Amino acid sequence: MIRHEVAGGVATITLDSPHNRNALSQALITSLLDAVAAAVADPGTRVIVLSHTGPAFCAGADLKETVAGFESGQVPAGRMGDVLAALWESPKPVIARVGGAARAGGLGIVAAADIAVCADDVTFAFTEVRIGVIPAVISATVLPRLTPRAAAELFLTGDTFDARRAVEVGLVTAAVPASSLDASVDAYAQALLRGAPGALAGTKDLLRAPIRARLAELTELSVRYFTSDEGREGIGALLAKRQPNWIP
Repeated sequence: MIRHEVAGGVATITLDSPHNRNALSQALITSLLDAVAAAVADPGTRVIVLSHTGPAFCAGADLKETVAGFESGQVPAGRMGDVLAALWESPKPVIARVGGAARAGGLGIVAAADIAVCADDVTFAFTEVRIGVIPAVISATVLPRLTPRAAAELFLTGDTFDARRAVEVGLVTAAVPASSLDASVDAYAQALLRGAPGALAGTKDLLRAPIRARLAELTELSVRYFTSDEGREGIGALLAKRQPNWIP
């Protein structure tokens, strides 16, 4: 589910579960955390690029696994905070290469990266409220990026928005033609490689606020909503391709 390659000081970690739109299953989360830890520990890695295969960057939490974990409370959202913390706290710069749609938890990953570059035909959406849950855990990385008005609009409506809007509100760094995506990501990587490793890590410390303690609270809140009556109804409706019962 994850590919990890290193070349020229750049570790490319690729989400490789296209059959479910790179949804965050327990297995994918475990593999992703292992890959990020390996990249951070590798003295030959100076920059981390997070990429993907298939038409979607990341669809968010794996909802089929979520349903299976309702009774035990062991849902994928319960480990989302670990993923965000690993990326946010990485002493090495992280670039998100977004060539496909990102939804819900996938946007938390985009926001956790230091630099995010997307193709200009990519769409985004915070879809949580439409399935009876809230963007709790991802708010730790997303809210520092978004303008307050945009956060209120996009979190509450769940509406889809395009790459241009994502740049305007601060979710991504740049939107480029799909044919230029790899070249643009490489240009950022090469610019980062010119920085001294210690200076880059120190600069990241200046730029980011601590989030790990907050993530613990948000994870508990997220799991509560995912396993609530509304969460069960909303996820069940989505999987059954019907309207949830709260729509008039």
